[in-house]
Order: sequence, then structure tokens, then C-alpha cells
Amino acid sequence: MQTDGLPMPRRLTAIAAVSFGTALVVIDGAIATVALPTIAHDLHVDSSSAVAVVTVYQLVLVMLLLPFSGLGNRIGLKRLYQIGQIVFTVATILCFFAKSLPFLLIVRAAQAAGAAAALSVSSALVRQIYPSKQLGRGLGVNSVVVSVSAAIAPTLGGLVLAIGPWPWVFASAVPFAVASLLLGRSLPDIPRSKAPFDVLGAVLCAAMFGLVIGGAESAVHGDSPVVSAAVVIAGIAIGVIFVRREQGEAEPILPVDLLARPVLALSTVGAFTAFVATMSLLLSLPFRLQHGYGFAPSEVGAVIAPWPLTTMFVAPLAGTLSDKYPAGALGGIGMGVAIAGLIALAFLPHDPSYFDIAWRMSLTGAGFGMFLSPNARLIIGSAPVERAAAAGGLISTTRMVGQTTGATLVAALLAMGVGAGMTPALAAAGLALIAGICSLARLRPSVRNPAKVEADQAQPAQMG
Repeated sequence: MQTDGLPMPRRLTAIAAVSFGTALVVIDGAIATVALPTIAHDLHVDSSSAVAVVTVYQLVLVMLLLPFSGLGNRIGLKRLYQIGQIVFTVATILCFFAKSLPFLLIVRAAQAAGAAAALSVSSALVRQIYPSKQLGRGLGVNSVVVSVSAAIAPTLGGLVLAIGPWPWVFASAVPFAVASLLLGRSLPDIPRSKAPFDVLGAVLCAAMFGLVIGGAESAVHGDSPVVSAAVVIAGIAIGVIFVRREQGEAEPILPVDLLARPVLALSTVGAFTAFVATMSLLLSLPFRLQHGYGFAPSEVGAVIAPWPLTTMFVAPLAGTLSDKYPAGALGGIGMGVAIAGLIALAFLPHDPSYFDIAWRMSLTGAGFGMFLSPNARLIIGSAPVERAAAAGGLISTTRMVGQTTGATLVAALLAMGVGAGMTPALAAAGLALIAGICSLARLRPSVRNPAKVEADQAQPAQMG
């Protein structure tokens, strides 16, 4: 039975605790990029090796999100969330003792493990914090935290490097962890599952994502395509075994029971393609602006800023609307707007001004903001309460895999010599079209056709 959220003012404190924790994960994942040249110089390694500081963090996050969401159901979501914050803080302190790249990579993996523990259960906690009729609003607020954190991370990293050594870049996220821990007493205490934790399933899940994504990254950046292909094939083989095994589990690590519902499968596919599209554009645009149009590096950030700034306002509005109107319709409208913005970005004028790019970025950001919050609300709301952690882990994993896939796609396009032109924007528009089709398909009764209790959890009854 769905709870009716936490009472006030405890609800506000719990919202703050989750918001600080979310900011911690986003900032720590994005801020390291600024420090890579300094890290490479201080640790006496080349720039390509220093990039592993970012890729190791992302890879460990993807590998551990779903296993930790299953573990959280067993040991308690609140407990796992706070353990994650503690692990992250301790690992950050160890950054100050890093005198070699291998040691720093181990520390970054530990940071990612702590971040994954917190992120894997944050959506499930949000579901319990807010009343059911305000779930969309709550996920909209969470989207704002993500957008603001992503926007301030590069600036924060630059300021820290200007006044201190590079380990302080990682340490700058620790205050968020401390604040989240101090406020964490207000988080909801959710009953634990009595089912045993599937250790083998967790290992297979981590191995599947690790091998497939690691092999794909190696294919783009490495010099041995045969080995990379073998790694990917091994990951796919493990994935087939893993998925077949999970179909017989009562509470699977990979939520195949949730993905069997058409509305959740479509929502997940739509989210994946949307995240691939956003990362493809945002990573490729700086190359196009600098190499194609002569923008200075300092100007690129200002040109990209309208995207997160617009999302900051649109996401909570879309989340609130999703408490009253079908997520399928909102997402379809959002992707229509995003496609218009992406096509406009593909066909920029020969000598674009700041305004020429800014309004296109704002339009595209508004479209994705209109899609992502209602989409997350439908995934979380359509899952049974006892499977909310699995649904939240699915959302986070889909985001990370989508962003990693987008980064790999951009690297491949750059390697083919078309990554600094209009191709990434057109590819993103195609991906957004797929997301829009998935969103609109959820409006069909033959696709949704849920039981009444599921409909009540997913969206208000009048949306049926």
C-alpha cells in the first residue's frame, strides 16, 4: 500500500538530505574533468591516461547501481544511503595521499562505490518522502538539483584549482555529504525485504555492465579492436545468462519483472535514447563551436549554459504537471520541442551569434526537461512500493548507461571526422524521435492496460 509521505516539517529536512546527496554524486562525477590536466602533470602521466580518473568513476557507478538497489531492500534504504555517504567521505580524504595514478584510480573507484550506494536508493526515498499526489513535483525538484549541480561543477572546480592543489577539487563535494548525513535522521524508515540477497546475481550484473561498457570504451580509445570485441562479446554472453537467471527470481537484481510491463519498458527505452541524445550533443558541441565557428574555450560554457538554466525551470513544472496529466502526452510534447531545437542547432548559420545558439539551446533544454521528469515519475510510480528501490536503480542505471553510450558515440563520430559538424545534432534528433514515439505509445490503452491499483500508483485516476 502506498504511503502518504512524511509529515511536515520532517518532509522538508528529508528533501534537503536527499538533495545534498544527489548534488554530491553529480558534482563529484563532473568536477574531475576540470582537474585532469593538473592531475596528469602532478602524477607525471599523459593526458589520455588521466582520463581514466573520470571513466573509472563512471564505470563503477554503472556496475554497482542495480546490485546496491537490491542490497538496499535487504539492509534498509536509509542505512545504505548513509553508508554510501560515509564511504565517499573517507575515500575523498584518501585522495590527499594519492602520489600515483593507480592509487588515485582505486580511491576514485571507492568514491564511485559510495556514490552508487546513495544514488541507487535516492528515488525510492523520494517516493516515500512525498505524498503520492506530489511525486511528480518531488522528482522535478530532484531534476533541478541535478541540473544546477551539473552547471556549477566546472566553475566550482576551476575556483578550487585557482586557490589550492587538485585533491581539494574532490574534497569540495564533502560538505554535501556531511550535510546529507547530518540531516539524514529525517529520512523515512522503510521496511526491509526478508528475501536473501542474490550475491551471484549482483556479481553477474556488475560483470555484464563492466565488460560491455569497458569493451566499448576500449574499442574507441584503444588500439586492439579484436580484444575489445572479445570483451564486449564476453559481457553480452554473461548478460544472456544473467537475464535468464533473473527471470526466475522473486526480487531480481535486474528488474525484469518491471520491464515486462510495456509501460515501464517503453519508459526505460525512451529515457535511454533521451540520455544518449543529450550527451551526444553536449559533448560534441564544444568541438563544433571552437573548431567550426572560432569560439574561445571561455565562451563555450556561456553558450551551453541556457540548456541547464532552462531545464532548471521546466523540469519542476513538468514534474508538477505529471501529477495531473499523462506522462506520455507531456513526454511526446517535450520530445517534439527538443527535436525542433536539435534540428535548429544542426543548421546553424555560417557565422552564429551568441543569441543564435542560445535560443536553440534553451529550446532543446526545455524539451528534454519536459520529457525526463514525467518519465521518471511514471517509472517510479508504476512500480509497486516494495520494488521502488529497483525502479529507482533502473532510472539511475539507464541514465548512466545512456550518458556513457553518448560519450562513446561522440568519440566514434570524432574518430570518423564528422563529430565536429552537424552530424551529432542530427543523430540526437533521431534519438529524440525514438524517445517521443515511446512516450506517445504509452497513451494507448493496449500498451498501458494496468490493473486499477497500478494505475492509481502511476498517475491520477482521471488520466486513465
